[in-house]
Amino acid sequence: MRDGSSSVSDRPRVLPPNDPRQYDDLADEWWRPDGAFAMLHWLARARAALVPPATRPDALLVDLGCGAGLLAPHLAGKGYRHVGVDLTRSALTQAAAHGVTPVNGDATAVPLADGCADVVAAGELLEHVPDWRAAVAEAGRLLRPGGLLVLDTLNDTALSRLVAVEIGERLPTVPRGIHDPRLFVDDRELIAECARHGVELRVRGVRPELGGTLRWLVRRLRAGRRPQVGGGLSPSGGREPRIRLTWSTAVLYQGRGVRRG
Repeated sequence: MRDGSSSVSDRPRVLPPNDPRQYDDLADEWWRPDGAFAMLHWLARARAALVPPATRPDALLVDLGCGAGLLAPHLAGKGYRHVGVDLTRSALTQAAAHGVTPVNGDATAVPLADGCADVVAAGELLEHVPDWRAAVAEAGRLLRPGGLLVLDTLNDTALSRLVAVEIGERLPTVPRGIHDPRLFVDDRELIAECARHGVELRVRGVRPELGGTLRWLVRRLRAGRRPQVGGGLSPSGGREPRIRLTWSTAVLYQGRGVRRG
């Protein structure tokens, strides 16, 4: 426009909470250590620590909602063929560049055979799926007897909604509007649903370490930029925060369970 003002097409589009198109708009953020998805890197490291080395040749790990493959570096050397399932093609392109075999598909209807997986990972997925029970059913279907399910998700509590949405999405740790709190997953219901599909799930509360997270926030704030659609931030140095165990599952929790034979 001649008066120098922005046109409508120049403005970032406003999407509903949890809209999958956000991941295309934020495609450049996936592998920025201080970018919009920084916390997903921290969680991927913690999730991978739950996965033991493969016990047989050609062992398969199916990564539901794999995004850009953030789990891949932490699985290196463990002996799995890493297959990633995601709806977002722009993310899958990046996952493939990090050694993940990409499958464009829905976590509730995965185009893979029954019992094919030694491990199914579902990291930060269930709170984004309109029917999380269907995703749990798919995980159970994919696992061979003795196979392992590892996951992390947000609990369906008032405290979780406060911390993850009302506070978290106002800090440079979580993109604004990335969650729909109506989809958060009660840990007791998840344990019961997993049991229905043959997986004996145990859960434990986790959180980012406080000191490391505060130092990370200070670095981000000094850099003077919040994650924006199409933007990002160059790495600012410093060790990434670790995910620690906590006594409560009321906000964020991990799950680990084995499928019965």
